[in-house]
Amino acid sequence: MGHSSGEESDISDSEIDEYKDKMYAQLRSGKMRVRYGEKALRCPFCLGKKKQDYNGKDLLQHASGIGVASKRKPMERAGHLALAEYLKNDLGISLKPPSQLAIIEHKPPKNEEVKYVCPWTGILVNLPNDLKDIDCVRENEDRLRSQLSRFKPREVTIVFDTEGQTDHSIIRFAEDLDGLKDAIAFENHFMAEHYSKTDWNMRNCRKDDLYGWLATSDDYNSPGTVGEHLRKAGVLKSIGELQREGTARHIAHFNRRMDERNKRMQEMYLKNRQNELKLELIKKEKDRLVEEHNKKIRQMQQDARRNSRKIREGNLRLQQELEIRRQEIHKQQHDKLARKGISIDRATAEAEKEKSKNENVRLDLAALKQKNWCKEVTQLVEKYEQDEEDVFRKQIKLEKDLTCKQNLEMEIAQLRVKLEVMKHKRAEADTAKEIDKISEKLREKDEQLEAINSANEALIVAERRINDELQEAKKELIEGLIKEASGTRSTIGVKRMGELDKKAFCAACKGKFAKADFGEQLAIHCSKWENEIGNPDWNVFKVIVVDGEEKEIFQEDDEKLKSLKEELGEKARDVVVKALVEINEYNPSGRYPVRELWNLKENRRAPLEEAVAYLLNHWKKNKNKKAFY
Repeated sequence: MGHSSGEESDISDSEIDEYKDKMYAQLRSGKMRVRYGEKALRCPFCLGKKKQDYNGKDLLQHASGIGVASKRKPMERAGHLALAEYLKNDLGISLKPPSQLAIIEHKPPKNEEVKYVCPWTGILVNLPNDLKDIDCVRENEDRLRSQLSRFKPREVTIVFDTEGQTDHSIIRFAEDLDGLKDAIAFENHFMAEHYSKTDWNMRNCRKDDLYGWLATSDDYNSPGTVGEHLRKAGVLKSIGELQREGTARHIAHFNRRMDERNKRMQEMYLKNRQNELKLELIKKEKDRLVEEHNKKIRQMQQDARRNSRKIREGNLRLQQELEIRRQEIHKQQHDKLARKGISIDRATAEAEKEKSKNENVRLDLAALKQKNWCKEVTQLVEKYEQDEEDVFRKQIKLEKDLTCKQNLEMEIAQLRVKLEVMKHKRAEADTAKEIDKISEKLREKDEQLEAINSANEALIVAERRINDELQEAKKELIEGLIKEASGTRSTIGVKRMGELDKKAFCAACKGKFAKADFGEQLAIHCSKWENEIGNPDWNVFKVIVVDGEEKEIFQEDDEKLKSLKEELGEKARDVVVKALVEINEYNPSGRYPVRELWNLKENRRAPLEEAVAYLLNHWKKNKNKKAFY
């Protein structure tokens, strides 16, 4: 590794490529000699230096290093670049490590306590003179690093003593396993070339090339600049210690993961157990409520059937009594005439006969009317009972299906949690089989749930149809009550919900207008507030939360209501607010009054059952009167 002789005049940097091609041509033509003997190679540009013979790789490293050194003269660099190209292209020499080095297995020393400097560090000694220039340290380190590039060094440091003298270089490799492989390859290379630490320590060692080895405890504890540098930048560790540290780190890591997983599994188990207990309590409470509800429904059905049976029996009995009574009256009239022996003329007899005939016709018509009315009521009652029975039967089925669906959903949720827990326990025996079993069971439950959902949809459609039929029956009942209640006072009637109570509004407005135009002003205000009540853009309600439940109340600070209170008083405002509450409850979207069955005596909504029962009782009370017309 010497300098060029510089015998010829130098060239500029721009002429390097041209001069390199010229030298390369001379090398190929044999004008410049490289081979000396079978194995010896020499640099034709450094013939006057101390070292003459090289092997192929060393000569290529020598030529490549000088060729990229910026401090060298352009002519010297061009010549060495040409030599490197000649060695690669014509002699087939490469800096890549031979295949036999790639398979060299590093055998650790038999002494398990041998310690190396970590991070992995190599030592080079017997540096050539051209690498000892203290003014070109960085460039020399780059050159040395390029020569050792096949070992992938991370850092190359040339060490100088206090007097500026050097003969050592520190080579640092990566700290991971790849760095260890590169460091072992570095040491094996020098061992194979017989330039190892053992060769260096021999008395009659050759001083013609670099020696290298991995830094151990002997180098770490040695006096001088090298030992001091190693102690500052690294620590001593044996291969066994490194393996134990790595194993300990892995064990600690896996222990932490296992602890976290076990903790998560425990939390999931506790949460799952809590949910199971809550679900059990909810199921028991739901079953109790459903049983109470069904019991009440069954009792109501029994009472309705009992009343219907009594009504039908009473109807038949009264029809028989009516017929008997009619026959008795006819017989009494005939007997009375016979006892008195009254002689009457033919015209009078015909008149009496016609009168009796008319009376009988009137009675027959009354009886027929009563019979038809009874028939209609009976049919209505039977239809109501049948619809109620259908609704109850559908309701029971829906409740059972809903209970089954809820139980199935709870089972599916429990299975999913259990499956999640099992997935976290993969390391245990038979866990895979258990996971497959739970997954199969979960798929079956999902299929059952899908079937129940389909059945529920069909039942919901049927329930809607039956509900529509009940609404039609309710509508007919309302029409019948309106006709029946015309001109009479009754307990059950029909009220238009959301309609302004004109009677109460009139009473609240007394004294607010002049007597002369009271009627006109009352009509104007009634019409105005009926329009306001039906206005969908007027919303006087707000939602508040009371005891955790949402509740709607009207806003007392509403401008229209405040204006009404100031103009007509608080009672008139309350009448309007009452109508607004009703329409908000019964028809908030349409904002028009709707008819509803109403208990006029108790001033409340009347259920359909109550209205039917009242109608039957009303018919039962009045049929005796109709029987004797």
